[in-house]
Amino acid sequence: MATGIQQTTHSVEAATVLKLLPARPRLLALGEPTHGEDTLLEVRNDLFFPLIEQEGYRTVAIESDCIKGLVVDAYVTSGTGSLDEVMERGFSHGFGASAANRELVRRLRAFNDGRPASDQVRFAGFDGPLEITGAESPRQSLTALHGYLAAHVDAGLLPCGAYTLDQLLGTDDRWTEPAAMMDPSRSAGQSAEAEVLRLLSDDLVALLDAQAPHLIEATSREDLDRARLYGRTATGLLRYHFWMADASPSRMARLIGLRDLMMADNLLALADRGPVLVHAHNSHLQRDKSTMRMWDQPLLEWWSAGALVAARLGDGYGFLATALGTIRHQGVDTPPADTLEGLLYALPQDRCIVDARQLSTALGEMPSAPRVSPWFGYSSLDPAQVAAYDGIVFVKDVPQS
Repeated sequence: MATGIQQTTHSVEAATVLKLLPARPRLLALGEPTHGEDTLLEVRNDLFFPLIEQEGYRTVAIESDCIKGLVVDAYVTSGTGSLDEVMERGFSHGFGASAANRELVRRLRAFNDGRPASDQVRFAGFDGPLEITGAESPRQSLTALHGYLAAHVDAGLLPCGAYTLDQLLGTDDRWTEPAAMMDPSRSAGQSAEAEVLRLLSDDLVALLDAQAPHLIEATSREDLDRARLYGRTATGLLRYHFWMADASPSRMARLIGLRDLMMADNLLALADRGPVLVHAHNSHLQRDKSTMRMWDQPLLEWWSAGALVAARLGDGYGFLATALGTIRHQGVDTPPADTLEGLLYALPQDRCIVDARQLSTALGEMPSAPRVSPWFGYSSLDPAQVAAYDGIVFVKDVPQS
């Protein structure tokens, strides 16, 4: 069996990635099985930059706040701000503390320096302004959308004024109440004000679309695209807050699905402007249904952003999962031999790319149990899903960053 699997492996190079795919995808995604390990992000950087330099990919999108990501994009395209400021203000989930993410931003800025805007690489966060424990206020995105429209369309077309919007939004802490994730009654998402805001945000987005020809001419396509991002974020956040206030048993599954829907909408918008490289957790990018256990909840199931994008783009979406052998500093030791990771760990290479479909064939009828992780922060691959991957990047050992 080891010999059969060995024949499915290749060196970790960008050219290898493209050979696994039927055509160059518009969205090429690389997943990771855990967050916070710079070794995995260094592998990402080493794969992404040749694809930027040789294959014309011109957007890098990562699992981080889409609004904060505008700060990073301004830096890599025009040098706005300092690298220290950008790493502090431009990322969510603590990702700005990563040395590998810092190196990504630095290299993007160096690549863009002196290039015309049409040939620069853009940066994007594609997650909503969400954390596992809650969601941001819709104030920033909703007021930015309203301000853009107020500056460029007839005031009589606006569904409300800025003062009305401000009064309905109230204080931000009513939206970010930490207890709301565990106690739906603490959420403001189904208040009378929130219901009006959902209608107003829908009207503002409709007005944005109805005035698109004028807005492109009066501002730019870039400004219109940014306003659309604000619109998607505002409506997505208000929808998310609405269901945070729901007390039904399907509440958490719905919230997780809504988060990935926001991710998918952002990715599809990015793909409209050119080919995109994507990096996020495997569970947000795989084509099959994703599952997770959270707190005392039953097993949660949802369609990931990758599954939603693949349903729209077909072969225009490519996905490589990352698997790993050990993260010993987190208690993740040598994988059992009868798991997928155990079979890969027996290979001589420290790092390799595996042709997932060939691997699925090589596994044949051999039983392969999912690996059980002793650490909640790491998720192993499901052997039953291997055939739905385009490839697997395997990293044998992940040392402490």
